[in-house]
Amino acid sequence: MSPEEFMKDYELANRSHDLERVRSLVAGDALFWFSNGTSHPGIERIAEAINRNFVTILDDHYEIGPVRWLIRSDTCAVCSYPFRWTGTVGGQPAQGSGRGTSVLEKRDGRWLMVHEHLSKGPA
Repeated sequence: MSPEEFMKDYELANRSHDLERVRSLVAGDALFWFSNGTSHPGIERIAEAINRNFVTILDDHYEIGPVRWLIRSDTCAVCSYPFRWTGTVGGQPAQGSGRGTSVLEKRDGRWLMVHEHLSKGPA
C-alpha cells in the first residue's frame, strides 16, 4: 500500500465510523491534536476521542483532500490537506472544516498514522 492509498483508506475508515478499522491504521504511540485544541497521546486516548465524535456527530460525512505531500521516503511520509465534515449534532445540522497534517511511518512493512494535527479554518 502506498501513502496515497493509506490516506484514502484512513478517510474511508473515519467515514465508516468503524472504530476498530480506524484503530488498525493508527500507531499505538501516536499523538493526535484535534481542531478544538485537545491533544490525545496514545491509541487508547485517540480511540476514545474519535469514538466521542462518532457518537456525537450523526449522519457524518467526512472528506479530506486534495492531499499535498511534503515528504515521502520508504519509511516516512508527511502530508497536509483540507478537511470537511457535515452531519447532525443534537438534532441540528452541523459542519466544520480546517487543515490537517499527518505523519505516516512504515513499521513492520505497513504504513501507520503516527501523528495527526487538525486545525479549524476554511478548507
